[in-house]
Amino acid sequence: MSALTLSASGPLARSIVRFVDNRAALFGLAVLVPMLLAILTYPLWLPYKPNDIDLLAMNAGPSATHWFGTDGVGRDVFARTLEGGRISLLVAVSSVVLSTAIGFLVGAISAFGGRWADAIAMRSVDLAMTLPPIIFLLVLASIIGSGIWSTVIVIALLSWPVLSRMVRARLLELRERDFVMASRGMGAGMGHLLFRHGLPNSIDILVVYATLQVANAILLEAGLSFLGLGVPPPAASWGNMLNAARSTAVLEQFPWQWLFPGGALVVTVLAINFIGDGLRDAFDPRADL
Repeated sequence: MSALTLSASGPLARSIVRFVDNRAALFGLAVLVPMLLAILTYPLWLPYKPNDIDLLAMNAGPSATHWFGTDGVGRDVFARTLEGGRISLLVAVSSVVLSTAIGFLVGAISAFGGRWADAIAMRSVDLAMTLPPIIFLLVLASIIGSGIWSTVIVIALLSWPVLSRMVRARLLELRERDFVMASRGMGAGMGHLLFRHGLPNSIDILVVYATLQVANAILLEAGLSFLGLGVPPPAASWGNMLNAARSTAVLEQFPWQWLFPGGALVVTVLAINFIGDGLRDAFDPRADL
């Protein structure tokens, strides 16, 4: 697209063009989309279920029958890797939706709610950000317990403060504009300000944050599950699959039991980070300068 056409197009069109021109972001999409399709559709075409046990094929290496081999009780590692991806992504996306909602509401209320609302909201953010993340994560996990939805809540409660500061910074500038001041002068309520003015003008921040935070949430879930505080067995997640394969014997003699889930974790996080970086650059208005 020529520079003249790009300058004449709208901001969304310019963002799309910048994203398409980002080779790393397109590479991330090319990797992530097939993985998502495989993760979401594998029950339709894979003959094995994640918890099916084959006692005659315990610790079997990769073969035409079991593409990624089997684990110590004869379960298919390929099926468990795909199921682990499904659970890990479910936890990551759910926690990001929750943390994005909390972060936006806190940041927007802080910007639009007046001096006292701003002071209370920002002191809450400061308190949340001063707590050591790892210790806070472990304490929350031990209090709430293990499980998919407990893990979602733990990750969400850890992730919202940074977004709230970003949203507040954007909306503090927005609230001084004429159309927002006119809305407030005509008696617009908090709900109108949040969702009629705040949300549309923060959508770029929310999209970029959510994309990058999915990758971070996948790593947090894997870490919690590896420590036994996340998704409990026999449900498969990439974290508890790595936890099950942490013994020296497995690491040395049966590397496929940790290599494939670990590789899927690394590739997925890298692909999502590439896409997130591409979205961040695409939505940056300074890119046209």
